[in-house]
Amino acid sequence: MPIAIGHEFSGEVVEIGTKAQNQSNLKVGDKVAVQPTVACFSCGPCHEGAINCCDGAGFIGLSGGGGGMSDFVCVDPQFVFKLPADIGLDVGALVEPLAVAWHAVDQYPVTQDTQAIVMGAGPIGLGVIQCLKARGVNTVIVVELAKERQNFAKHFGATHLIDPTKEDVVKRAKEICDGQGPHVALDAAGVPASIKSAALAVRARGTIVNVAIWEKEKDFAGVIDALADGHLKPQRMITGKIKIDRVPEDGYRPLIEEKDKHVKILVDCRA
Repeated sequence: MPIAIGHEFSGEVVEIGTKAQNQSNLKVGDKVAVQPTVACFSCGPCHEGAINCCDGAGFIGLSGGGGGMSDFVCVDPQFVFKLPADIGLDVGALVEPLAVAWHAVDQYPVTQDTQAIVMGAGPIGLGVIQCLKARGVNTVIVVELAKERQNFAKHFGATHLIDPTKEDVVKRAKEICDGQGPHVALDAAGVPASIKSAALAVRARGTIVNVAIWEKEKDFAGVIDALADGHLKPQRMITGKIKIDRVPEDGYRPLIEEKDKHVKILVDCRA
């Protein structure tokens, strides 16, 4: 089956199905962000409310059929979230990856006194930094070796940077945190070395969060609320905007050849 790619996207409501009209407050013309979940709603896990464990789980834009780069895509209303009037569709396309980060931060009861370490400053790591700062966390340590990504991390609120090729991550993290280590480590790198460093860096009875790709409805709502009240300002994550007919040359190629310079390249399907 042909696949129209695009699982991180926003759009405008152009039609509402008969059944959906009774299931949501959406109306034609609304700007929305989309949770790209595909589920059957009929298997055992779905009946138990564990949609992420659906026997036929998939993602819009990855599992066949329509995706964010289609002219139109049909989405179950429970996975469509209205954007505030002052939030553009460009920022709306960042809600999905930010929801991943929001969900990760939700796994620990952070306060302003929490000391956190983030392993990796790729797109998800940068989202985690923003979500920690949006929750008021004062100490955010980021481990990243690429200079460009270090600069992004500083822009989004990192208070300390550790280059693992130049410093001992565990030793430096403990020095920053009064010799005890951070309360929580969030691994957004996903490599054995980062997970090991996270485990060794956190203080006794600390928490390690292996940042996953799953997000719940409340995470989308939480991100949208934080965007609306100004606690999240992710615009600089958009490092390029291109037309749909330039995706291979101006989208994929820069992300492969200059990946450290880019976070998200936005495709404007209407341009």
